[in-house]
Amino acid sequence: MLEATLFGHEKGSFTGAIAAQAGKFEQADGGTILLDEISEMPLGLQAKLLRVLQEREVERVGARKPIVLDIRVVATTNRDLAGEVAAGRFREDLFYRLSVFPLAWQALRQRTADILPLAERLLAKHVNKMKHAPVRLSAEAQQCLVSYPWPGNVRELDNAVQRALILQQGGVIQAQDFCLSGPVTSLPVAAPVEAAAAVAVTTVAENAGTGVSPESAGALGDDLRRHEFQMIIDTLRSERGRRKEAAERLGISPRTLRYKLAQMRDAGMDVEAYLFAT
Repeated sequence: MLEATLFGHEKGSFTGAIAAQAGKFEQADGGTILLDEISEMPLGLQAKLLRVLQEREVERVGARKPIVLDIRVVATTNRDLAGEVAAGRFREDLFYRLSVFPLAWQALRQRTADILPLAERLLAKHVNKMKHAPVRLSAEAQQCLVSYPWPGNVRELDNAVQRALILQQGGVIQAQDFCLSGPVTSLPVAAPVEAAAAVAVTTVAENAGTGVSPESAGALGDDLRRHEFQMIIDTLRSERGRRKEAAERLGISPRTLRYKLAQMRDAGMDVEAYLFAT
């Protein structure tokens, strides 16, 4: 329930509300809250948000007394909000309430000077999360990043950097390690099957043990998926099967890890056999 998530709720205010809970606005009191993709908010909830912005107070679901807030609100969207107002999908009064200091952010392809600094920062983040040895970008990899149009913006760049970290060899990321499928203006970056198949994923664990064989992972369709699953197995081994710790080390949620393990089983892999192999 999005309303309860944002504004909080009292005990017994709805089925499953076994205890009172502060919402995101309360938790951000004295600071800043980011409302991502504000244009996707239902109209009914927009009216409640408008009241919070106007009155500077929030009322939990099931409560009678409002809570005064001292908070700064930043809202983002990838849509034309004025157009959404005209189409009746976004409240006009909320639009003007939010438009105190509007900023139009350019697409990543229009900010080529930002691409390499962003890539370096994202790479450092993933190296730290995965407890990986230092890795650098080759000159060809840097040119590839600058030349690619990035239709998915920073999220796509983040995914490409993480993918390249998994596939790289020798501590140097090459252009083909990004496995970018879209057009590149100056460099072809199709990933050679031979190079990808030769990669042994040891990015997280030091105790590799028995690996995921190409035969068992072949049903998954590509080498990248096999390397991803190998990394999961290696991490679980390193953490002695503790899924919460493994998920944290991989930079994913425990729920995502459970989903990945289910995918591996659906592909015919005996996860437990790989995990406890010596």
